[in-house]
Amino acid sequence: MKKLSLFLIFLSGFYALHAQDRNYGKTFSKRSVVMAQNGMASTSHPLSTQVAVEVLKSGGNAIDAAIAANAMEGLVEPHVNGIGGDLFAIVWDAKTKKLYGLNASGRSPYSLTLEEFKKRGLTSIPSKGPLPVSVPGCVDGWFELHKKFGKLPMTAILSNAIKYARNGFPVHDEAAGSWANMINAFGDLPNIKTTYAPNGHAPARGEIFKNPALANTLEKIGKGGRDVFYKGDIARTIAAFMKQVGGFITEKDLADHTSTWIEPVSTNYRGYDVWELPPNGQGIATLQMLNILEGYDFSRIAYDSPERIHLFTEAKKLVFEDRAKYYADPEFAKVPIKALISKEYAAERRKLINPKRAASRLEAGNPALKDGDTIYLTVADSEGNMVSLIQSNYRGFGSGMVAENLGFMFQNRGEMYSLTEGENNTYAPHKRPFHTIIPAFITKNGVPYMSFGVMGGSFQPLGHTQIVMNMIDYGMNPQEAGDAPRIDHQGSSEPTGTKMTDSGIITMESGYSYETIRELMKMGHKVGYAAGAYGGYQAIMFDAAHKVYHGATESRKDGQSAGY
Repeated sequence: MKKLSLFLIFLSGFYALHAQDRNYGKTFSKRSVVMAQNGMASTSHPLSTQVAVEVLKSGGNAIDAAIAANAMEGLVEPHVNGIGGDLFAIVWDAKTKKLYGLNASGRSPYSLTLEEFKKRGLTSIPSKGPLPVSVPGCVDGWFELHKKFGKLPMTAILSNAIKYARNGFPVHDEAAGSWANMINAFGDLPNIKTTYAPNGHAPARGEIFKNPALANTLEKIGKGGRDVFYKGDIARTIAAFMKQVGGFITEKDLADHTSTWIEPVSTNYRGYDVWELPPNGQGIATLQMLNILEGYDFSRIAYDSPERIHLFTEAKKLVFEDRAKYYADPEFAKVPIKALISKEYAAERRKLINPKRAASRLEAGNPALKDGDTIYLTVADSEGNMVSLIQSNYRGFGSGMVAENLGFMFQNRGEMYSLTEGENNTYAPHKRPFHTIIPAFITKNGVPYMSFGVMGGSFQPLGHTQIVMNMIDYGMNPQEAGDAPRIDHQGSSEPTGTKMTDSGIITMESGYSYETIRELMKMGHKVGYAAGAYGGYQAIMFDAAHKVYHGATESRKDGQSAGY
């Protein structure tokens, strides 16, 4: 996610968000829920949604359609994802009636050490260049999902993305702006302009863009499988390029890559089981926040009230201290997951919240003593399978590193390591970095209720928590839950080593009253606004009584829900 300037609010109020002349629903909601019985796809780009629905109609299942949509997303929204990045997914399998979690994130290079960063005088890992590049896990993630659940051949699944890459597509609004910024920032780096600005400039809104190199790469992957990417021609091209630009990824790093099937973890929030994936991601931060906030009766606390926003922010601050200290690759660090997401631990942490005053200094808890820029998409099919999938290059397009004739940029996820010795997330060779991208799922009484996700870096646990509360505490439908004005908070401690030094800043979308803002400031909060920094959202809710899918998508961006 891009770093965006934060501007303090000195206005007497906000313009309220209103959908013009709608006869039903919340006044801030701008779209209707999409309903269908046989299949549903919600993605952040209309063409990706249409590709997913086409796969479903041609006999593919939700897993096939999700892979197809993700491949398409890497083409049409390269500013937020692609096969140079990582992937996480939660899958509801209708046959076994069980949730499965996939961690398809890559590891750091064997040959890059903490000493190398010290030699270079670095106290943090830069976002640009070869140093933040970790092994891309996306392609292996596709094949793991396909091997376990897929129906159609991979050649068929990737065919639409290949076709659009060869023939071209019109660039949409959000991508066009980010594209121009990327060319300005990275245009002097190898293969950037030949790949992303073949006509000498970043494609403008509505201009047709083609990526034949990516088409060739996807075609090779479809025909030759994951080993083409990790052990074959593509792997050799990647390793040679990294050596050329002073990087550290080698053929061995690629050949040794594996994804990991993991058990999702959950907490019960007022009768609904909310599911996330355990670290190296930040998903359990959502569960920790919900556990703390469950102790308050939000049926008596108005949505546009300083009390709700204050309690939410203070819970986030507490959880993010734990996030900074504990969340990391569990193969390298002890992460007390069971204790962190326990109700008992939440009750202890809740006692630290002052209901009248913003906290400026907090420490992580000690739960062990108690108990020892991104895309999100979701697809559901006629069999009852549901997929919650998230995939990213991290900041913007990624690292700026583009190998010749491959058609994609490598992620800069390695920026998320800490370079301070002795921490859970301290850099080490062949280690997964702390990850911000998290898919989510909700079940009720053992039956799927909703697959959903919210994009946006560190905002994601806050976004997940707000969606859950909007639906369960405030009775919103899936579209209203996403359209409702959001709040973010910046200034907490981070797994990269950054420490919280003051109360931070709450940023609020338009739609909140000035009276609420004023009261928050009296409580010691700094209040501001961050343009476009509130993430993107997709969801599919399952109405078990009528056996109908309800699709919702982000009204702030270019997304679409569609079903049949």
